Amino acid sequence: MDIEKTSKELENCISRESKIQENELMSKHTSFKVGGMADIFINARTEQDIKNTLGYAKQHNIPLTVIGNGSNLLVKDGGIRGIVLRIDLQDFDIRQIDNEYIVIVGAGVKNGFVAQKLLIEEIEGFEFAAGIPGSIGGAIRMNAGAHGGEMKDIVLETKCMDMEGNIKTLSNEEQKFEYRNSIFSNNQYIVLSTKLKLKKGIYKEIKAKMDEYTEWRKEHQPLEYPSAGSTFKRGTDFITAKLIDECGLKGYNIGDAEVSTKHAGFVVNKGNAQAKDILNLVKYISEKVYEKSGKKIELEVQVIGED
Repeated sequence: MDIEKTSKELENCISRESKIQENELMSKHTSFKVGGMADIFINARTEQDIKNTLGYAKQHNIPLTVIGNGSNLLVKDGGIRGIVLRIDLQDFDIRQIDNEYIVIVGAGVKNGFVAQKLLIEEIEGFEFAAGIPGSIGGAIRMNAGAHGGEMKDIVLETKCMDMEGNIKTLSNEEQKFEYRNSIFSNNQYIVLSTKLKLKKGIYKEIKAKMDEYTEWRKEHQPLEYPSAGSTFKRGTDFITAKLIDECGLKGYNIGDAEVSTKHAGFVVNKGNAQAKDILNLVKYISEKVYEKSGKKIELEVQVIGED
């Protein structure tokens, strides 16, 4: 692929609202702060620009990788060939129907922003997601959850686009929500926006919950270092972080990749970690846990790119 030629042709396909960058370091676009270069990186701000990019990539047989806020993503050191399309739709609207509120949120809106807006409007039900890193699109894709709540509990319907550029709306049931999984995890659809069904609350009570959850995160999670959140999925009959801790792996490191001393379920970047360090550490952790407990642990973080 001729990167410069492709970039110029894409400029004729998408609006000025969306930005095209060549040879863009993915470490700038992931919460882990690691990752090699993407040949072409597009920050898409409109649905039409997403559709046009999909069409261009298909027409020219160019590999396409779709990402959100990069908070549950590990990009390998060799980067990503072809086009990386970041979904950055920023729609936000609140509609009241009797005592219920329908909140329409674009896939690129960050969870923390949504929580603050709803707090101001005294709308409850989203408090559990206030501290979840990333955007609404990613939260829907992985059915993000915390403090006893999950996205499936509040999602009414989601507007999405298939890889042919067709837009459709899926009901809650059609999104096939499971633990840290949904229909969007198979990469057949791109989340564009979602409708949340929430209700009226009391400012003081909403804020108290959010403050409580924030303090819990500060106390129990290594927020001071780049990470992708919880590195491993919770087991069906075990707590993964507990098994890692029982192996004595807190503080164990490979290069600048380290098992958090605060929470064994988190691998953190202490400064200059490379993706290979993180992946080698993850492999080591998995092997040690299996040796000691016989349990196979599964990555929650999505790994993409080339070595």
